[in-house]
Amino acid sequence: MWAVPYAFSERGLETQAAVHRFIEHVIEPNEQTFYDQLDELGIDGYPPILDRLKAQALERGLWNLFLPHLNADSPGTPLSNLDYAPISEELGRFSFASEAMNCNAPDTGNMEILNLYGSERVKAEWLAPLLAGEIRSAFSMTEPDVASSDATNIGLSIVREGDEYVLNGRKWFSSGARSPRCKVLVVMGKTDPSGPRHRQQSMIVVPRDAPGVEIGVEPHVFGYDERGGHPEVIYRNVRVPVDYLLGEEGGGFAIAQARLGPGRIHHCMRTIGVAERALELMVTRSLERKTFGTSLAHKGLIQDWIAEARIEIDMAREYVLHTAHLMDTVGNKGAAAEISGIKVAVPNMALKIIDRAIQVHGAAGVTQFTPLAHLYAGIRTLRIADGPDEVHKMTIARREIRKHSRDFHLGPTE
Repeated sequence: MWAVPYAFSERGLETQAAVHRFIEHVIEPNEQTFYDQLDELGIDGYPPILDRLKAQALERGLWNLFLPHLNADSPGTPLSNLDYAPISEELGRFSFASEAMNCNAPDTGNMEILNLYGSERVKAEWLAPLLAGEIRSAFSMTEPDVASSDATNIGLSIVREGDEYVLNGRKWFSSGARSPRCKVLVVMGKTDPSGPRHRQQSMIVVPRDAPGVEIGVEPHVFGYDERGGHPEVIYRNVRVPVDYLLGEEGGGFAIAQARLGPGRIHHCMRTIGVAERALELMVTRSLERKTFGTSLAHKGLIQDWIAEARIEIDMAREYVLHTAHLMDTVGNKGAAAEISGIKVAVPNMALKIIDRAIQVHGAAGVTQFTPLAHLYAGIRTLRIADGPDEVHKMTIARREIRKHSRDFHLGPTE
């Protein structure tokens, strides 16, 4: 597809500038305080600095920027995907910045689908406190016993009994579910196992403290234990009211696609922010360290790495902004191949830059004394999360092949 000219709106540019100032003058100076408090409280603690940061974000109107029409303090139409993309990049530079502005995953995606598909009861009981930043949520979709890259494999059962649905099954990598602040889970399961492949699944809201909800094994990512974890969640005869169903029975697959499209572009822009920070660390370190009589910055190889990083980040950013523009103009379905493309390209780009930054730091780069090892671990998961590279490449290949063979199918179950 030929590139289409795009431009940020006036409101988008103003918001982007305000977020940049907030990151530079409020978030960055408090980074060490955040991690010091977290060390004192433990991995699932809630550093008090967050409340102060949230108050400042609210005061500046930098709150729920992905859904401003639901925020009384920030009325108006939502920012476009294009306008929001650079904001996501800014948020990606510091892990707690998103939470300070109530723009953190998985809450953003969950709030979007609760707003679109939730009953009035769901909106009052769960969406409102999420929008206020009073609670956190988790997205419970991936299962340990099936290849969840094909969402039709999902096996957790959701059976209606009178005025309730009963859930039985296991999930894992329900990020954040272990946190005391996590009060609600958005769960995908099967309501009609014998129905058409893409109409078997439904989504439903489950209170975290509902009887029968248990936390199981605790996967660590490359040895790291994250705030809230990525735990297994076991559902044993969990009962929830029928009006906790999101949308209609059989609509779960479509809802998942609606949720994951914007989520993928947010991941990609935050990842560009991570790559920018890794480049900054690489350059700073190269200026500080000397080998064989000159700084690392004087070495031709290091200059080559720095130049390549700048080129690759800028190319990736343009790819993402182009995709964001397509999502705004032709919709998520029309931009499906481009969404898949950035989901493959951007994490791989960032991993290459982080890896080189680690190399420039030497032994320190793989320790806890720089953020690089942790950044690498987090970004590496994105080659799997929200669909592995291989599945996204299938989407891209299918579109290319169908330009030449309109009836081409990847397999008998497509």
